[in-house]
Amino acid sequence: MDLNTLWFILIAVLFTGFFLLEGFDYGVGILLPFVGRSDKERRVVINTIGPVWDGNEVWLLTAGGAMFAAFPHWYATLFSGFYLALFFVLLALIVRGVAFEFRSKDERKSWRLLWDTCLFIGSLLPALLFGVAFGNIVRGVAINESMTYIGTFWDLLNPYALLTGVVTLTVFILHGALFLELKTEGAIRERVARIARMMWPIVAVVVVAWVAYSAVETDMFQNLGIVKLLALGVAVAGVVIFAYGNLTRRYGRAFLGTSIAIAGTVATMFATLFPRVMPSSLGEAFDLTIYNASSSDYTLQVMTVVALTLVPIVLGYQAWSYWVFRKRLTTESKLEY
Repeated sequence: MDLNTLWFILIAVLFTGFFLLEGFDYGVGILLPFVGRSDKERRVVINTIGPVWDGNEVWLLTAGGAMFAAFPHWYATLFSGFYLALFFVLLALIVRGVAFEFRSKDERKSWRLLWDTCLFIGSLLPALLFGVAFGNIVRGVAINESMTYIGTFWDLLNPYALLTGVVTLTVFILHGALFLELKTEGAIRERVARIARMMWPIVAVVVVAWVAYSAVETDMFQNLGIVKLLALGVAVAGVVIFAYGNLTRRYGRAFLGTSIAIAGTVATMFATLFPRVMPSSLGEAFDLTIYNASSSDYTLQVMTVVALTLVPIVLGYQAWSYWVFRKRLTTESKLEY
């Protein structure tokens, strides 16, 4: 395995971790107005992700930084071509972060309602737009010989990309509902359990439609090598585990199932891309690959040493923080937000 392939895999792992962890994070933010009937209940909901939400976003920041350093042409084409969409994502993430910090600064009902609304919007937009972005990447966009995106913003809002956005949005809501079921007690837990039972048929219909559309619109189910088959198998296994957990109302297993399904799906999308990083809809000759979009070998060598040193520390710290804040919360718990 060369360093180009290694860094493609590492970036895939980082995005997988981001979708897995930030997925339930966004889902909780979207569900906030629907499961929290009083201020205290909404504080319980927010406190379930309060200690971990910023750590979850580190996966995205690290993935973006790794992309910039390892594959600068990929980074440049992606961020210039998807500039407006990513600007809205960034704006939503800023508003979301401010909402966490500002909500508890004033006890007025109107003040807290304002920031609860910002948290809802700041969770909903990224959950939708990240799916749209990845849908476009897998489908292919208009990239010319100079590695420049020559399409428009409206070209990115094609039916396949929008459907992919709906998939991420609905799956994250279900993922977040299952997480809340594991982290809360009483009335909140009962509400999110009902939402989970209501959401899974919707998610099933949307995902089946997306899989069928992917078979037509992309090469996701073509050239099925061992890696892609393994990733697809993981995604299917996750769906089976979720279905079993949901039917038996063992929501811990259901949450494990959605986690595995998300990880398998993201892995499948990256396996579909490889060795490309951004396919061009204008022809294979204009595809960005792990070779024509990469940095020098020396840069990749230095990055590998740094990653092998620091990534285990970051993973250990995040695992420790989840362990510390593992208990369920109730309206009687000490609430910070």
